[in-house]
Amino acid sequence: MNVRAMSPRLLLAMAMAGPLMAAREPPQQPPAGNSPIVERVGDTGFLQLEAESFRQLDARHQALAYWLTQASIAIDPIVYDQFSSYGVREKRLLEEIVAHPAGIPPEAFADIRRYALLFWANRGNHNENTSQKFLPAFTFDALLQAALKAQANGAFKAPYADLPALATAADLTREVGALRASLFDGSFEPTITAKTPPPGKDIIQASSNTFYRGVALPDLKNFREQHPLNSRVVKGADGAIREEVYRAGTPDGRVPAGLYAVYLKKANEYLEKARAIADPAQAQVIADLIRFHQTGDPKDWLQFGGDWVRNDAAVDFANGFIEVYRDARGAKGSSQSFVTVTDKPVTDAMVKLAQNAALFERAAPWDPKYKKQTFQPPVVKAVEVLIETGDFHVTTIGDNLPNENEIHEKYGTKNFLFLGSSHALSAASAKMIDEFASSAGEVQRARRYGGEADDLLTAMHEVIGHGSGKLSARLSGGAQAYLKEYFSTLEEARADLMGLWNIWDPKLKELGLVRDQDAVAQAMYDNAARASLTQLRRILRGNTIEEDHARDRALIASYIRDRTGAIEQVRRDGKTYVRVKDYQKMREGVGMLLSELMRIKAEGDYDAIKALVDKYGVTFDPALRDEVVARYKQLDLPTYSAGINPELSAELDANGKATAVRIAYPRDPVRQYLAYGNMYRQR
Repeated sequence: MNVRAMSPRLLLAMAMAGPLMAAREPPQQPPAGNSPIVERVGDTGFLQLEAESFRQLDARHQALAYWLTQASIAIDPIVYDQFSSYGVREKRLLEEIVAHPAGIPPEAFADIRRYALLFWANRGNHNENTSQKFLPAFTFDALLQAALKAQANGAFKAPYADLPALATAADLTREVGALRASLFDGSFEPTITAKTPPPGKDIIQASSNTFYRGVALPDLKNFREQHPLNSRVVKGADGAIREEVYRAGTPDGRVPAGLYAVYLKKANEYLEKARAIADPAQAQVIADLIRFHQTGDPKDWLQFGGDWVRNDAAVDFANGFIEVYRDARGAKGSSQSFVTVTDKPVTDAMVKLAQNAALFERAAPWDPKYKKQTFQPPVVKAVEVLIETGDFHVTTIGDNLPNENEIHEKYGTKNFLFLGSSHALSAASAKMIDEFASSAGEVQRARRYGGEADDLLTAMHEVIGHGSGKLSARLSGGAQAYLKEYFSTLEEARADLMGLWNIWDPKLKELGLVRDQDAVAQAMYDNAARASLTQLRRILRGNTIEEDHARDRALIASYIRDRTGAIEQVRRDGKTYVRVKDYQKMREGVGMLLSELMRIKAEGDYDAIKALVDKYGVTFDPALRDEVVARYKQLDLPTYSAGINPELSAELDANGKATAVRIAYPRDPVRQYLAYGNMYRQR
């Protein structure tokens, strides 16, 4: 399960996540100085990430990192298709136009370029936080004429992955016409993931993602998936339901190729090169992943996860179908990948937290029968990101993997704190605190202790949050199947609450993990209370929250406010603020909610979690949202962030071996996205 900055963790960075509606505007220059924001398109800021730890690696590990990043790029297009059946076709169209601009009217090209940046940043034309569709500022005719001009400049002449070439103007005109509704009609596929569907539709029918085709929720009542994480469920014309498995197929042909074979085969080519130079234990991990990409067999995924979680490599990675937030049922995994380099000094501090996981478990406020008695110490590491692709984004600042309960219980977990992302987001959004803090004292506390509070909450969320607690015996396969679409909200809230509960524990100070404990704890609580207000900036339409991390934040703040009165909403000088009225009473509320969420998870109590989330985590006052939107607009801050990854390039010898690898920081998002697309833009 991941930690997202716009969600519970880097709460000073919540200004960085908002809905997108493309609009015509003058070009914006990158901010002067050392700001991580190198370009803006409307409410979206593009942040350059850096990973100077890479330079400390030896040549072999630098080459390993290079091949792993290439494997990350290889699976990147998959998520575009998972979000919409039109996604890869739209991606190809925009990339070819932006890569061949000669002769396109400057105003039209500027509009298309801005839209393309938003499209790449969100892996499609739906906001990756709100799931809501955003529309172009240009017309259909302007797009068609630009595409035809790009074709005259040499675009569309060769296949793109498994898409055929568009050799003639007639071919291209038909293709652009086929994409008209998906690009320009706001009512067509309006939402990626709809957990609060409109009347007449269920959560699957109202979602535009492609995890299901022709299937309604009742169809799945008695259907048992053999590949729950990595398949598309399809209902045929004969009414039969089947799974289309994501897999490359085995070289001997015994396992046939399935969905996304072209991308998974390419990823495996690079993974083979990485395996050849990896340390023995990590070479086995990579071999496991290659096998899973070939077969799509859940047993191979579990084998990979078990070996991966026990391998604490300096150059680490994730690659596959991992998080389930995009599926309204919470079952299907999004394609996503990252490659990281460990930052040892901060990692050493996280290890202290992990070594004392049993102590924090004993201090948890829930029933003793739900407490673990034995512990497999988790692997913990602070890292700098070399690349994030697919459904991993710069706003992911922490991750706890793998997600499978059977691996947790046998081997533990691996926990990442993404330093580059968290610090870039903080730097980009620092001035928001002046506008939304309820008092001068809160501002001062946030400036002095907010960063420490954010990093510590992220660490506790991942290290002692997700891995905590014990399920009842009847839930041997995990709680997800019982809690369904509410599982992810519950698990994110439960992990956050573990951090909020334990920030007051004297053991943290004894371990040297906190300085002024009261001040850091108060800053953390201030952020958690304020979250329910500031996150409304991201939801420009409607009055419901769909994203799990945002529901988690609303649930925590609203529950505590209602049950204890420790949080209050106040008006001053025509503005609304949310503040902590009583910190110790708030901690009592944290304990109450944490205890109940652990009970719900342990017993698989669907009715209870549905009642809690529906009451406290779903709806909000749109008038309050409008006020927040106006206040953010005056701050001139991006409300959403996209990352520009470091760029690794390699010199290859005659045998294709990487002999020298360099790192650079392009500060140019268009260059990055076109470079990624070039892997499949055949010549």
